[in-house]
Amino acid sequence: MTRGRSDAAQKKRLLTSVCIVAVFLVFLYLYFGSKNSGESALEYGSRSLRKLGTSYLGGDEDSDLGHKQDESSVKFGLDDGEDGFAPKSFPVCDDRHSELIPCLDRNLIYQSRLKLDLSLMEHYERHCPLPEKRFNCLIPPPPGYKVPLKWPKSRDEVWKVNIPHTHLATEKSDQNWMVVKGERIRFPGGGTHFHYGADKYIASIANMLNFSNNNLNNEGRLRTVFDVGCGVASFGGYLLSSDIIAMSLAPNDVHQNQIQFALERGIPAYLGVLGTKRLPYPSRSFELAHCSRCRIDWLQRDGILLLELDRVLRPGGYFAYSSPEAYAQDEEDLRIWKEMSALVERMCWRIAAKRNQTVIWQKPLTNDCYMEREPGTQPPLCRSDDDPDAVWGVLMEACISPYSEHDHQTRGSGLAPWPARLTSPPPRLADLGYTSEMFEKDTELWRQRVDNYWNLLSPKVKPDTLRNLMDMKAHLGSFAAALKDKDVWVMNVVPEDGPKTLKIVFDRGLIGTVHNWCESFSTYPRTYDLLHAWTVFSDIEKKGCSGEDLLLEMDRILRPTGFIIIRDKQHVVDFVKKYLSALHWEAFATADSSSEPGQDGDEVVFIIRKKLWLTSESLRDTE
Repeated sequence: MTRGRSDAAQKKRLLTSVCIVAVFLVFLYLYFGSKNSGESALEYGSRSLRKLGTSYLGGDEDSDLGHKQDESSVKFGLDDGEDGFAPKSFPVCDDRHSELIPCLDRNLIYQSRLKLDLSLMEHYERHCPLPEKRFNCLIPPPPGYKVPLKWPKSRDEVWKVNIPHTHLATEKSDQNWMVVKGERIRFPGGGTHFHYGADKYIASIANMLNFSNNNLNNEGRLRTVFDVGCGVASFGGYLLSSDIIAMSLAPNDVHQNQIQFALERGIPAYLGVLGTKRLPYPSRSFELAHCSRCRIDWLQRDGILLLELDRVLRPGGYFAYSSPEAYAQDEEDLRIWKEMSALVERMCWRIAAKRNQTVIWQKPLTNDCYMEREPGTQPPLCRSDDDPDAVWGVLMEACISPYSEHDHQTRGSGLAPWPARLTSPPPRLADLGYTSEMFEKDTELWRQRVDNYWNLLSPKVKPDTLRNLMDMKAHLGSFAAALKDKDVWVMNVVPEDGPKTLKIVFDRGLIGTVHNWCESFSTYPRTYDLLHAWTVFSDIEKKGCSGEDLLLEMDRILRPTGFIIIRDKQHVVDFVKKYLSALHWEAFATADSSSEPGQDGDEVVFIIRKKLWLTSESLRDTE
């Protein structure tokens, strides 16, 4: 018995010693880990790096920290003079965050313990960190990052080191999505439904619709396409040669990096999901919606997802659906096909063509069919006070959005064929109180401004330097319209709280989305070659949002060696200049807008270029 008590006491002392050592090791890890916070992983909520007055934000290490914090609180938009505080550098996020998308980060959902309905795909919708819990560090490029291949070569291959994820090549090996070849990933143009090439598949859809020369653009009448569940966006990539531009959409799901591959290739794409909220596009935006084995349950919740597609389709628009249900080989497929056919019939869609595994439905041109339905027919028409163009954070409803009186009377949208529609005043201008003269004046103004931009950029910008562009405040889309003859595409971003001009952008045959720049954008890091920020900083300043956060966000989505054009007040440019060194940006050109026609000289044009900076684990690659 005595020996047993001795053994127990010895074990107790040993356990106590182990616990003490463990606590000590944890203390060392936390202490020295915080010293090396520029290289270690940053958790949501650790904004202490922004408060450091020494190693990251500049200043005398022996100075009082509290006093330095007061000096560091630069008021956005105010010129503090030569003695104003300016950061010397920002911390660098851990390499594991090289693909961080703050508002679509599953780690944030886990840490926030959000109660989301996985069956409704809520976990793939936007959930942004609170301002005090945002990352305040620079997103590093992956080790060995190279300047992306140029368009059009990039459509077919990208550098593997830029997106070092090859699981799709194995998982979809029988579908020709992508193939790893040495240092590059190649894209043969295949998809889940079109293994032998998107070009042949696109031609077959045009043939089914009896379009001339098997060209899906239908002599310019079909211009904007919505590709839901797009994979690596080969469908949208091959549409471009037919003068068709697609908004390719996919979530950051188990097949993650699909949209990252698409944008790296130079193909228009956006991260999103058909979940509980409306898509960030106005009503009547697309001539064609497409789903190829997109694994979406279109019958769920009284067909609410199909009704959302209906909202964004134009009068007479098409939905091309390639799926086993379209040819009903077994009992379950047959059941789905019957229920889906009944649903779209009540929605007044008709079968335009059906062949093999593909069916193409067409939306009606007028409201006549809606008015002729039996009372109580489901789904109902949307309430008369429902705004089909309100999309930011608006929940979907299982209802049909009828056409405006204009679209009903004219039996369609009344748009000119492409490319004439780019510069033709669209009928929906009247919804915003704009006249044709205002539209034409805006188009000409931005044509001249873009010419001036190109003159400033010309020393460094060659025909193939830029591909993915973003207009952060697009208004009517005239910046993008002025770039028609350049081999680029533009993501036109319209503020969520301003005039609903995004429908004019789509009516011009362009694409875009709604956004609030007080939050992070739904895209991977390093996906745009040029950002155009016209009074964007002034706008968020009025909202009381952080200009520093916006700078970090712009750096996140801008490719190394990419450009930023800031067109804003002088005090905004002065504010941005303070952060150039901290962001590894360099001033490229400055111009006074007073020389431009119709300008009062109140705005300054400031062009910046992002350097290809490297972490200790990265190797520089020559451009």
